[in-house]
Amino acid sequence: MGERLRARDLAFLTAETPVNPRHNATVEVFDTGKSGFDHETLTRLIGDRIAFVPRYRQCVRWVPGHVANPVWVDDPHFDLAYHVRRSALPHPGSLEQLRELVARIVSRPLDRQRPLWEVYLIEGVADGRVAVLTKAHQALVDGAQVVDLAQVLLDRTPERRDLGADDWHPGRPVSSTGLLTEAVRDTVASPLTALDTARGLADAWRRGVENATHRLSSVAGALTNRRSDQDTPISGTLSQQRRFETVRRSLADHRAVRDAHGGTVNDVVLATVTGGLRSWLMARGESLGGLRQVRAVVPVSVHDQELEATSVGSQIAPHFVNLPVGEPSPVVRLHQVSYSFKAHKETGRAVAANRIAGVAGFAPSTFHAIGSRVAAEQLRRGIQLSVTNVPGPQSPLYAAGAVMEQTYPVPPLLPRHALAIGVTSYNGQVFYGVTADRDLVPDADTFAVCLSEALDELLDTAGEGRPKVPRGRSRKPAQSPARSQEPR
Repeated sequence: MGERLRARDLAFLTAETPVNPRHNATVEVFDTGKSGFDHETLTRLIGDRIAFVPRYRQCVRWVPGHVANPVWVDDPHFDLAYHVRRSALPHPGSLEQLRELVARIVSRPLDRQRPLWEVYLIEGVADGRVAVLTKAHQALVDGAQVVDLAQVLLDRTPERRDLGADDWHPGRPVSSTGLLTEAVRDTVASPLTALDTARGLADAWRRGVENATHRLSSVAGALTNRRSDQDTPISGTLSQQRRFETVRRSLADHRAVRDAHGGTVNDVVLATVTGGLRSWLMARGESLGGLRQVRAVVPVSVHDQELEATSVGSQIAPHFVNLPVGEPSPVVRLHQVSYSFKAHKETGRAVAANRIAGVAGFAPSTFHAIGSRVAAEQLRRGIQLSVTNVPGPQSPLYAAGAVMEQTYPVPPLLPRHALAIGVTSYNGQVFYGVTADRDLVPDADTFAVCLSEALDELLDTAGEGRPKVPRGRSRKPAQSPARSQEPR
């Protein structure tokens, strides 16, 4: 019998709805060079490494009558070709086209009857590049027993390490009667199992009531043509479709601001997000009088022991910060954000960015997955936005000899959250990934431009002068954003 889902993991399955698919995603752009990296190579690489993440060959089986939490069991019909898919962009293969494809793919929930992950090799990216999009359910990747697939696919050198596919065979199929018998046995033998089951049932009931309440509220609002009191420019009733935007800037820009004003690169990232939100709201004609602050949850590393001994040894905890979008001064915004992290730094439990990025086998996607889980558990705290910032390695990573040039997190939207932001620093660059609801934020591209301009504004205060225009975004007015056709 497989391992039983814990109440915490089960919550991510029971909370999933058609408008709130609960999976994390990452899109990475590779320069294939002479590596020959293609769909066949990627499939072979995953087949070679999947033994290190055996949960990726398991699916969820529910116990009849829900007398106990469901279990992870081997998929008797596991088909690697189903999970590793192939797609392509039309000419010219622009970054804008890639973003649109990613948005459409992440809008679709994963098949609950199969292992909860998918990987897409996307061909036709400009200049001979390819992109790899990974999706994994939040119930799958917990960062402790199971890491993100990218954790084992990426290497620090271009040399291919063919470890050889294992001789895995699925365990014997478990019947419904067997599931029920084992559930009763576990419940009688272990009080903790009974307690975990009770927690899972209570959580599922609570979420069902909340979902029904939200649906009734939405129907009432539609009939009366009235906007909910809870609706804001960054919250509302979500659709089933998403938008995805990216911003690419140099890590040196962020460090220049940090060196001029103090704090950390993380403070600069959050001040950039704050400035981007302010400019975007103003471009929309929104009044900042009623939205002086945006309450955000920012997952942070809080455990430093044995960090070098394991690939995911750190623990992630929520940190709450009020982003001062009503403050006109970029320097004051930076200092206010920095001050909010002062208490966390003084605990002595904060983990330096270079320590996290130096973890053996580190892949930012795993930390983003953990961070999104942490953020999802804080909905009752009145948060309006989640921002996950992960410091990645500052040297190239490779997949089967192809060098990874760009890596953008694709964070999931929380219920009623119109925006979610993920940030990864890697190899001298900082990559912002913005997920937005397609209907609530039709101008997500404007918000992306505002993010880049917010960093420019901070750079101006650091005495850097007018920065060079990044190839990912233009420094044109937010009202008429220019879109790059160059994904490099």
